[in-house]
Order: sequence, then structure tokens, then C-alpha cells
Amino acid sequence: MTRFTRMLAGATLALALVAPLAAAKAQGNMTQAIIQSLGDTTKSDPTLTADILRQMARDAVAQNRPLDINKSAIARRLERLAQFTVQIQFALDSAIIRPESYATLGAIADAMHHPILRNFRFVVVGNTDITGTRAHNLALSQRRADAIVQALIDVYSIAPNRLEAAGLGQEALQVPERPKDPINRRVQIFTIGSLGPTGLSNPARN
Repeated sequence: MTRFTRMLAGATLALALVAPLAAAKAQGNMTQAIIQSLGDTTKSDPTLTADILRQMARDAVAQNRPLDINKSAIARRLERLAQFTVQIQFALDSAIIRPESYATLGAIADAMHHPILRNFRFVVVGNTDITGTRAHNLALSQRRADAIVQALIDVYSIAPNRLEAAGLGQEALQVPERPKDPINRRVQIFTIGSLGPTGLSNPARN
């Protein structure tokens, strides 16, 4: 083995050792950001549920309301809540989560298990851009939101009564003036309320 080969092997080994540490640090940083974003107790709404969001989206699709250059009624309601936006990669036109996105899911789960957040309830919202039909986008985003919730429950042991899933399709664009922009394809997590002292969901306010 030449001196250059030994140096190259040493550099490769160093990179192999450093890469997992960098990935762990990045995941830890994301976890802290999620805790900070979702832990604002002044920005929750126990009256809002995934069922309500899904119905609002279905109504918009059924009535074929034109997309507004301003944010939709759904987006305006959601923007008042504590929230965090992430990019989760899926197989094309599918609800299968790509392996590289499990690190992001792990950061989300770590945040939800943290003492600051472990008494909160969340809704996971799937969004698309306007590529494809509104009905197809609505159904696809729901399947993807369901897949994320199921992964958080099955893989990361988040209690099922803390999570709800809502697919909004293209009905809550992040940048409505650029409806085909990939930035609109995102997953959002919203704090919607807290659990009672027994671990049961608090009833919604009247």
C-alpha cells in the first residue's frame, strides 16, 4: 500500500466516522426546532380536528372553487396555529415513504416524546401543488398523511390518541401565486390541543 493509498484510506475512514455524527447532530437540531415551533401553548385550537379540515377541503373540491391568489380559508385558519413544516419524500404518486425520510420522522418523534410536547395533540397535514386533478391530489395527500401518522405510531411509538391525519391536496397552497412550485408539496404538523391528566384528549371548547 502506497503512502497516498494509506492517506486516502485514512480520509475515507474519517469521513465514515464523521458522517453519522453529522447526521445525528442535524436530526437533533431539527428536533429542537420542532419542539420550539410546536410548543407554543398560545397557538392551539382544540375545536379544530382533522375531520373539519378534511370536510373543508372536500367542500372546496366539490364546489370547484377557483384558486385564489391569496391564501385559502383553510390556510388562513391553519396559519394561526403552532406549526412546523417538513419535506417527506414518497415514492412517485404513492403513499410509500422513501427510506431517506425516516431520519426526519425520527426527529419528529423525538420532539413528540420530549417532556415539553408529550401532553400535546397534533394533526399531520399533507399538501400538494396543482399538478394533477384536485380530486386526485386530495386523495393522495390523505393517504400520505395517514402513512406518516401510522409510521409515527408503529415505528416510533407515538400514542394514537395524540395524532390525526388530514390531506388537503392543493387547497392550502403555501405560495398560491406560484401554484406549481414544489414548495407547495409539503407536510405540516399543527398543535391542536392537549391531553387531559389521564392521557385522554380534552374535550373541544364550545
